[in-house]
Amino acid sequence: MIKDMLDAHPHGLLDVLQQPQQEYVTEGASYNSPMAENRCTELSRWVERVTKQLIDDLPEQSMHESTMVINYVNNDMVQTSCSSTASKNSSDDQALRLLSTLFECAVAISVDNLGEAHGLLLELSQTASPYGCSCAERIVAYFCKAMTSRVINSWLGICSPLVDLKTGHSAFQMFNNISPYIKFSHFTSNQAILEAFHRCERIHIIDLDIMQGLQWPALFHILATRMEGPPTLRMTGMGSSMEVLIETGKQLSKFAKRLGLCFEFHPIAKKFSEIIDDGCGGVSKLLQIRRGEAIGVHWLQHSLYDSTGPDWKTMRLLQQLSPRVITLVEQEIAHGGSFLDRFVSSLHYYSTIFDSLGALSQTDDQNRHFVEHSFFHREINNILAIGGPVRSGEDKFRHWRNELAKNGFLQIPMSNSSMAQAQLILNMCLPGHGYSLVRGEGTLRMGWKDTDLYTASAWTSPVPKSTTIY
Repeated sequence: MIKDMLDAHPHGLLDVLQQPQQEYVTEGASYNSPMAENRCTELSRWVERVTKQLIDDLPEQSMHESTMVINYVNNDMVQTSCSSTASKNSSDDQALRLLSTLFECAVAISVDNLGEAHGLLLELSQTASPYGCSCAERIVAYFCKAMTSRVINSWLGICSPLVDLKTGHSAFQMFNNISPYIKFSHFTSNQAILEAFHRCERIHIIDLDIMQGLQWPALFHILATRMEGPPTLRMTGMGSSMEVLIETGKQLSKFAKRLGLCFEFHPIAKKFSEIIDDGCGGVSKLLQIRRGEAIGVHWLQHSLYDSTGPDWKTMRLLQQLSPRVITLVEQEIAHGGSFLDRFVSSLHYYSTIFDSLGALSQTDDQNRHFVEHSFFHREINNILAIGGPVRSGEDKFRHWRNELAKNGFLQIPMSNSSMAQAQLILNMCLPGHGYSLVRGEGTLRMGWKDTDLYTASAWTSPVPKSTTIY
């Protein structure tokens, strides 16, 4: 068992990596996150401790010192393996060898030692498979692919992603089917939107990346049956493909018609930050903002591709729109900063995701593999091979909710009803699941064991000025 192996060694780096279990507080109760019996599959717990040390040490150390840290982990691995049983020794040592080699490769890439990185990646590609039985092997295989792309891109000077939107969206929908994370995002956001638009007769929702519009039929149904009567609803759906947007609009329009809801759909095949403020009403014209509408903006963030463009431009447009509500769902992962920052954050994040999928799905489950290969692999590739300020020229905000507060937006605490919606999602899961639900600082956070993965929050603009585009 990986953590037991680390605990068995009493000296050096591993002592620093030991951290007490974090206490999490849910509505009306506090508890320590449950510990899984089979820790061999809990790759994320090992990664959390090792990557914490990387965050503290590697950016400030030279390549020589960084290599010493990695080698020291290797030495600890060999020494502690002697205390494990023979049956556990092979699989645990294999996982640790793969991960430590991956760390060495990340350090090499961070200092532009592409030759060494290439050699390490060749080694990993021959020993780690995305079809492997362990979560460690699968996650290393996908990180290996992404880092190989980065090395090749660095040699060729090419950084543009090739995104298959249809496959990516299908994988996103499958992820929604096999886990509760996306449902959590949809239900909590819908509840916040419903509360913000109470008694509003004319509503305009702008979805910054609508995809297939999976979350909106549930909101349509509630709006169509609300006590004060259904509103007039307009929706602006943004995305990369006009073909996808038109099909999404058709499906939503059909559903709204069956409910008797007055509905209009406006597709825009642009990134939100690409909307030009020409000083002559360009923003309001393109978004077709009408006087008297209550505006809401929804943004479910992902890493499949850059859905909005430069963050500073997105922030400026949000300030100009002055929406009644912004519903934001963030991945707890770093999209900006150095390569090592993104590597450490994404390894911890995706190892946790893979742990959760592995705990509830068989190794050979086709749906699980489709999600891992067609969704998470592409997200990892986008973060490590494509993203970063050096390549894109723009650094990403670490936490959008912090930036919204800095720029004058006011947080709307997630309500008891939103908490109830999130709890309803968890109640649909199998008993004894490892999902965690945390309410704090006005947000709702869902994760696996003691690691937050998705954070939902709601925001509103200050009182609009007389120059607002309403």
